Amino acid sequence: MTLDALVPAHATPLRPVRHVGRNSLPLFSAFEKRFYRLGTKAAVGGANFQTTSFATGPGYFTASPNAERTEIVIDYNQIPELAPEGWPALSDNNHGLGRLVYGGMIDTLRKVSEHVSIGAAQKQGDPPSAYFVLCRTPEAA
Repeated sequence: MTLDALVPAHATPLRPVRHVGRNSLPLFSAFEKRFYRLGTKAAVGGANFQTTSFATGPGYFTASPNAERTEIVIDYNQIPELAPEGWPALSDNNHGLGRLVYGGMIDTLRKVSEHVSIGAAQKQGDPPSAYFVLCRTPEAA
């Protein structure tokens, strides 16, 4: 899996690409991850959008390829330097209620098909606490 599966290489910097998701949690299982290029082909940032965002915050992250495996690492410990216009203010994931959801979290993504990926969420190196599926929306193709 490459970053191009999340955001096409030709995408305009800071233009969000929506990935609609479902996770294995019993509540609040519907969400979106929105990814965007940070001005270079090698840098992708993003945030989560869901019904609880008003309380937990956007959960900003950076995405990068895992050099040892064919997957993408989404790191909530590293937030991007820029966000698209109109998005919530950039904030780390170590304060407030967002700390309970995103603090110390790392997601790994694997490609299933052209628009679908699967992932696992881990905190602090523990075994995965949740699994999820993402489907990139057609306007990103």
